[in-house]
Amino acid sequence: MATDHTSVAGFLADEAATLHLGQTLANCLQAGLQLQLHGDLGAGKTTFTRGLLRGLGYSGKVKSPTYTLVESYSLPMATVHHFDLYRFNDPREWFDAGFADYLASDSLCIVEWPQKAAGALPAPDMSLELQMANDGRNYRLVAHSETGNACLARYQTLTAAS
Repeated sequence: MATDHTSVAGFLADEAATLHLGQTLANCLQAGLQLQLHGDLGAGKTTFTRGLLRGLGYSGKVKSPTYTLVESYSLPMATVHHFDLYRFNDPREWFDAGFADYLASDSLCIVEWPQKAAGALPAPDMSLELQMANDGRNYRLVAHSETGNACLARYQTLTAAS
């Protein structure tokens, strides 16, 4: 796995590894953070989010918000808003839906297909890129803010210890 100050990359062999990445990263996140997820259909964005929610202590069903556009989970650490913007036809739909109000200091926002709201969505603190590779996926976590850098540093410390 390659690392530097602003990104971490690696390979996820299967669904269990994708869930584990989410669970591990959950220990590094904080309220007020926005995490954008990039990848083609079937790349594992919702699977990663399921692992992240499990890592934050959520034990209920995690469904893709493809049709509802957002699923919210009230957790002790923060309210987690999981967005799927795949069905957006225009970035202004972000504002029309009132989603800008969800980006608050007491929430954690995970956004799939953020490019569908380009120009409307503020810059993320972190992004996760997932790309199909053989039978698994390559991933790259990138920090885009001071908050993102702190989370990525915690992630690197956690993974170095294991």
